[in-house]
Amino acid sequence: MKPAQIPTPLKTKPLLTVLGGETLTPPPIWLMRQAGRYLPEYRATRAKAPDFLSVCFNPDLASEITLQPIKRFGFDAAILFSDILVIPHALGRHVEFREGEGPALAPLESPRGLAALSEEESMVPLAPVFETIRRVKAALPADTTLIGFAGAPWTVATYMVEGGSSRDFSRVKSWALGDPDGFQVLIDRLVDATSAYLIRQIDAGAEVLQLFDSWAGVLPAPAFQRWCVAPVREIVLRLKKLRPLVPIIGFPRGAGLGYQGFASATGVDCLGLDSTVPLHWAAQALQPQATLQGNLDPIQLLAGGGNLKTEILRIVGALGRGPFIFNLGHGILPKTPIAHVEDLVTTVRSRS
Repeated sequence: MKPAQIPTPLKTKPLLTVLGGETLTPPPIWLMRQAGRYLPEYRATRAKAPDFLSVCFNPDLASEITLQPIKRFGFDAAILFSDILVIPHALGRHVEFREGEGPALAPLESPRGLAALSEEESMVPLAPVFETIRRVKAALPADTTLIGFAGAPWTVATYMVEGGSSRDFSRVKSWALGDPDGFQVLIDRLVDATSAYLIRQIDAGAEVLQLFDSWAGVLPAPAFQRWCVAPVREIVLRLKKLRPLVPIIGFPRGAGLGYQGFASATGVDCLGLDSTVPLHWAAQALQPQATLQGNLDPIQLLAGGGNLKTEILRIVGALGRGPFIFNLGHGILPKTPIAHVEDLVTTVRSRS
């Protein structure tokens, strides 16, 4: 698999340089959920809106939040402040975020509920998201990359069918494993909507895209290939056909041995690693195929102390000899001290 061909003028951006297949020392760094509740400025901005989705669909607030960690820490990339569940919202499903509970949706009944989805893949409800991207792109430092994102179809489907988060995913897995042809209709709709959404993000100014498949790890191997690998491959094919210069990061969290071959099977330029992936194995089996991104345990960042520095240096030492982006294995936890994030940035950037 060839890495994305980054135009020479854009190689002043460290993240794009590494996504083009080059190795940088120190590696570029950004963190999943870097704009979030651990920041006092985020909490102040969030308080200006009645609910979470109102923030996502308010370009003034969403662009301000997206830029906050760049101003404070100088990360090499900003990631759009939004949520993966804006796609179900655009398809006509009711989505809300309940304080202390997380997302709540009216569960999609199989297969009758499919008829209730919007007939058109309308991007009209998502227009504020594209405006946020335009504003952030105009405000970023010249060497900072803007990342857009979406949820991968399987993960978005889990929320739509379960009605929110789940412990055992029994509803969605029963549908996917028991009526695969019916479930394929839902996945196909999500592939269409996600592809259209990401193209619009690129056209608004996103320079890199990340596909979050947060619940990839709950599927058995054959189902993983059908519901995680195949939909991501189709989205990547569509994006590469229309916007071939934009790198794509795939994050099949919890995939285990499914990480092997994922990049070549889907066409992603970079693999985001969760914290369970062994570093030596990743360097040998995965890094020859793609740029790697990851994979500090967010709990280690929360805990801080001397072990934080040791673990950061262990990760950089193992993966920094090839194309590598330093990140977490999942998002920053809300109670993470800001001083620990500052220590992380200092440690990564002092590495030579």
